[in-house]
Amino acid sequence: MSRIFGFRVFMRGKTDKEIALTFDDGPDPVYTPKLLDLLKRQGARATFFVVGENAEQNPHIIARIHEEGHIIGIHNFVHHTNWLMRPRSVKRQIDRTSDVIKKITGTRPMYYRPPWGIVNVFDYANLGYLQIVLWTSLFGDWRKRVNADKLYRRMRRKLKPGQVFLLHDCGITFGADKDAPANTISALERILDDGRKLDYRFVGIDEMIELTERKRAKRRSNQTPVRRAVMKSDDSAGDKKKGHSIGPIKKVIVTGWLLWEKVFHILFRLSPVGDGKFFNYRIRRYAGPPLDLRAETTLHSGDYIMEIHFENQMLFDLGMNSRSALQTGIKIIREMEKALPDMARELAVIPSGDKVKALYGVSMVHRGAESLGYGTYDLPRGLFSWITNIYLRILMRVIHPEGSERVRAKGESMTPRMLIMPREILLTWADETRVRRRPEREGSVKTDNPIQKLNLETKPASVEFEEETLGKLI
Repeated sequence: MSRIFGFRVFMRGKTDKEIALTFDDGPDPVYTPKLLDLLKRQGARATFFVVGENAEQNPHIIARIHEEGHIIGIHNFVHHTNWLMRPRSVKRQIDRTSDVIKKITGTRPMYYRPPWGIVNVFDYANLGYLQIVLWTSLFGDWRKRVNADKLYRRMRRKLKPGQVFLLHDCGITFGADKDAPANTISALERILDDGRKLDYRFVGIDEMIELTERKRAKRRSNQTPVRRAVMKSDDSAGDKKKGHSIGPIKKVIVTGWLLWEKVFHILFRLSPVGDGKFFNYRIRRYAGPPLDLRAETTLHSGDYIMEIHFENQMLFDLGMNSRSALQTGIKIIREMEKALPDMARELAVIPSGDKVKALYGVSMVHRGAESLGYGTYDLPRGLFSWITNIYLRILMRVIHPEGSERVRAKGESMTPRMLIMPREILLTWADETRVRRRPEREGSVKTDNPIQKLNLETKPASVEFEEETLGKLI
């Protein structure tokens, strides 16, 4: 999936004149310096995915690569496939190589290419801080029988903007020929000459990615929406609207999604909040780093939390009857505000409710939650964060009138976060007389008593949203 469809990896650029040269398996004490000499003469930049043990043995070459403006990436500490190593072993390989490069250059690499391009499925969760880079074209240059002329012809056919060339500056790895890089350097010299005549630029992978993202962003900004959502009548909006329809494929997805919710309710024994139309909950232990919450409370791993889940059917109905993500987000916050008194009363009567330290949810709705008493926190990097991000993006495509366009246009800024409300703040919502009372925003009126501070009479806070903050409490 990664190599064919580019899933979670960079493998092809969208550029007008730029080509990325990348070299694996080095540094080699003989051929890497010769390659650097050639690149310097031609004024070309490249990216070197180095093997950690080779880097450790040739620190002066790593220093030269860095000083001459090339990009250094990681290719594991030893040239072993990730499929034959445990996820923890892969991470150790990468961390050890990163330490070697940091010691020599003073900076840590940001790019990673697994040997043979074979990605362990756990790499996506464990290596989120690194950009995985594969390639557009490779040429078999690790074999000596692919002579310089044949190699040049193969490369010349692929010489076009946006290409990521995979080449090798070292031939000592398993399956390679020791002197094969000599042919690579000979063919590359002719390719660099041809590229200069065609007014192409040879750039590092960092510039290639930056130019590609810039071009995609420009294209998105120039696109007009391919469809416009309309709505049904809604008492809160006051104007007449019609709901938008969905196609047969989306209907199948929605049906499966709603069936999964029923299974989820059974597996995790969810209980309804109030009439159960909007929210459900379960009591569980928190598992994560310590978090300093509002009301001077700290949440530790092992503390009990009341985990809130949005009812999928009602979430779908909201999305179908909303004109935009902004309107859907406002409706979600309104429903949450209505449900908080029920959640507070539920907490007071359920078994083990006295042990619960906080109300907890995960959502893409970031704006406006603080006005209800929540604090927002980044999800710790890992498998759960990665799966949640993917799930909520799919959810956006399903429920929002312009979901697919929104994910394409705003996908990078759509990030789920934890919404957590301390027990003390939640219990203040049980007061039936607080018609227009909300917990104060941080930085407003001060008082020494945290509970008094949260019960101050305030004007209804305006709910702040951005178009991309639609989400779901899962």
